[in-house]
Amino acid sequence: MESLRNDKQRRILMRFFKTGPGEYGEGDEFLGLKVPQTREVVKLVGTDFPLSEIPQLLMCRWHEVRLCGFLILVSKFEKLATKRLVNNDDAIRARDEILTLYLQYAEQANNWDLVDLSVHKILGHWLLLPSHLGDRDYKLKVLDTLAQSPCLWKQRMSIVCSWKTSQMGDPSWCLRYAEIHLHHPHDLMHKAVGWMLREMGKRVSEDLLREFLRQHAHHMPRTTLRYAIEKLPEQERQYWMAVSKP
Repeated sequence: MESLRNDKQRRILMRFFKTGPGEYGEGDEFLGLKVPQTREVVKLVGTDFPLSEIPQLLMCRWHEVRLCGFLILVSKFEKLATKRLVNNDDAIRARDEILTLYLQYAEQANNWDLVDLSVHKILGHWLLLPSHLGDRDYKLKVLDTLAQSPCLWKQRMSIVCSWKTSQMGDPSWCLRYAEIHLHHPHDLMHKAVGWMLREMGKRVSEDLLREFLRQHAHHMPRTTLRYAIEKLPEQERQYWMAVSKP
């Protein structure tokens, strides 16, 4: 990956991901690789890449190398989550091991792209699959721990993981953590919550989205509201924006 370094692209990415003093990505270092290039590396090493060596990638100074590590975990998890293997005992144990490693190094997903490209495909999918680690109450505790963390990226994980649960027809995770994070102070969380509400409405039920809006639209951040209603009819969008506080 270091041999693919592109200094021009590196400067662009460092601005885009807000790596300057006081910004949310302060101090992050880039090689200048685009995501498709990183995905090609993931394909090259394959799902047989040893799990024991992934922490070395996740602890790397380079943003793209950390992304590569997380995407290898995604590939491994998805291979073990096919219909044929959902209830296979060995696959369950292997998925739990990947999930545990992912959570152990969660703070290394220290920008929104690292979270958004991995969390729903690992943590989000795991929430709806059999696990030897615990039942739904245990899974709620895992997400509550992330949601209550002082780390912005762990907080984002707790809501963005619901992208997968909504895709699989379960709105409960999105609704719970959207409400928990509704008044979060950071704009990145306003966007994440609105995005996940929109996805829940699209994948599960627009009526559930409308019910959430009836309860919360008058006091939710306008950025969150704009993201949440993006796929609703124009006239209805105008109505909800008028309901919210200016």
